[in-house]
Amino acid sequence: MRATLRRLGLVLLAAALAHSAAAQTLTLKDDRGQAVALPAVPKRIVSLLPSLTETVCELGECARLVGVDRFSNHPAAVMALPKVGGLDDTSIEAILALRPDLVLLSISSRLTERLEALGLKVIALEPKTHADVQRVLGTVAKVLGKDDEARRVWNRIDGAIKHAAASLPPAARGMSVYYEVDSAPYAAGTSSFIGETLTRLGARNIIPPELGPFPKINPEFVVRADPQLIMVGQRNAPGLPQRPGWSGVRAVKDKKICVWLPAESDVLVRPGPRMAEAAALMARCLRDAAAGPVTWPSVAFTAPPGGMR
Repeated sequence: MRATLRRLGLVLLAAALAHSAAAQTLTLKDDRGQAVALPAVPKRIVSLLPSLTETVCELGECARLVGVDRFSNHPAAVMALPKVGGLDDTSIEAILALRPDLVLLSISSRLTERLEALGLKVIALEPKTHADVQRVLGTVAKVLGKDDEARRVWNRIDGAIKHAAASLPPAARGMSVYYEVDSAPYAAGTSSFIGETLTRLGARNIIPPELGPFPKINPEFVVRADPQLIMVGQRNAPGLPQRPGWSGVRAVKDKKICVWLPAESDVLVRPGPRMAEAAALMARCLRDAAAGPVTWPSVAFTAPPGGMR
């Protein structure tokens, strides 16, 4: 009888432990629609996308990061972390050496299947709109066990964008804007997170939503659209007024071109926690343009290449 009770006790204990482990396991779907099961809150995370790096840190879990991509440079704490490469030269060997229990990357990454084949847990996320940013923030927060913190961060971002919009004078509203993200040229469309911020600030994006978030456009399109204001990164600004036909564009004639410094470009092109700061930058540009020619930065067309990434 005692032996039977002992065996029954062991069976019940094993069942209880199995139930406890199952209860602790988190299963979620990433942006590929792939279900990913995490047995516990990850302690060693590698992030291969700057906006995801910033999200982890904004949620108060920067200490869990053990490696990042080359372009992750905010907050300052991540600068000391091992860099595992960039868009096309990420080192799988360097990732493996860091022994991560989770890798965060974009859905466009070509490493996902190889990392999973090596037994690593991978979550692929790619925010493109404000709603995406809120959703990705929630997903990362679930991974980290910080659901309440995600709501606080999103409320801060959303509130800051509303504040930036409310701070603008009537003359800054309705201004037509061309936002260039790359000199190919690629533009920030109305449906992108950048375009959505511009819309919330009362600006009129010359790129229609049907062209997609970040379309490659014919430069002649900008000439025909004749925007009142141009926003562009320092890397792409040199030579912009000399493009064929662009000397007649209102923004060029009236000297209303906001040129982002490299650090500002980093803020503006990353769909993550610093969208609040991005809204403030764009609001400043709109406010200055409404008042007259834009004079910042003074080295707009002679500065060395900077970072739109």
